[in-house]
Amino acid sequence: MERYVAFDIGDKRIGVAISDPFNTYALPSQTYFRKGFEADVAALAEIAKQKGATAIICGLPVNFDGSAAIQTEKTQRFIEALKTHTNIPVICEDERFTTKMAHETLISEGMRREKRKNYVDALAAANILDGYLAKINKKGV
Repeated sequence: MERYVAFDIGDKRIGVAISDPFNTYALPSQTYFRKGFEADVAALAEIAKQKGATAIICGLPVNFDGSAAIQTEKTQRFIEALKTHTNIPVICEDERFTTKMAHETLISEGMRREKRKNYVDALAAANILDGYLAKINKKGV
């Protein structure tokens, strides 16, 4: 049985989401607060292992037009390091608008700004994973 874990990799925080048992939708799981590059890579590899992931989906930030941004390069370096710390396949997924959607959801629920930073990244990771799940479920992969 497949089990997906998604990461929304930011400079200060990393959102974590997991797929439901039937891989039809994503569940926000936690927000990991970054401690340092090597420690973060090791921690995410461990989180994926603990969650029983058969694949890791990492959001890849790109510009509106799909071109690479400064954040794209930082995230790609992190993803390459993650691949060396785990034998779980790592897949990149376009993350355009996922954080914006997460902010809008939390605002619409009336969550105060100070509290949102604890949830927005996990919700963005869930949006990334939902996009990936919709793609694979549509293809019947």
